[in-house]
This record gives sequence, C-alpha cells and structure tokens, in this order.
Amino acid sequence: MRERERLIARIRQIRRVSKSADDPVRPPAADPDPQGMHALERRVEHLEALVQGLQDSVHRESSRQAKRISELETRIQPGALGKALSDNARARGL
Repeated sequence: MRERERLIARIRQIRRVSKSADDPVRPPAADPDPQGMHALERRVEHLEALVQGLQDSVHRESSRQAKRISELETRIQPGALGKALSDNARARGL
C-alpha cells in the first residue's frame, strides 16, 4: 500500500512540474528599442530582397530547362528523328 501512495505522490509531483513548465515566464513589458526595431526591419528587407532574387533565379532556370526539354522532346519525335537520321545518312554518303 505504501508503494501505491508513493507512486501517486510522484505522479502528482510530475503533474505540478509539467504545469509550471507549460506556463512560460514572461518578462515585464519594456519599451521596444527603436534602433533595434529599425535594424530588424532593414535586415528583414534585405532578406526579402535575397528571397526575391532567389525566386527570380529559380524561375529563369526552370523556364530555361522547360524550353530545353521541350526542344529535346520535339527532336525525338518519330518523324523528326527519322528525318534527322535520313539527313545524316545522306550527308555521310551512306
């Protein structure tokens, strides 16, 4: 019976600890630092510009690859491939 009581006491202790861990301690409200806010705003603007540049670069590369794939698909169509082989054979004198 004593083991059961110790187990119950331990469970209650764990619950108390987890409840206090769930409630974050908030620092007292302080006036925001205007210089710090401006620095953060500039940093965010810089990061947004970098992301936009990356998106543009990815879009250009994606468009270039799509165009290249489209051209390759056109070249390997049975009709186009047959014509290219025939032209090659004629050019080589076969």
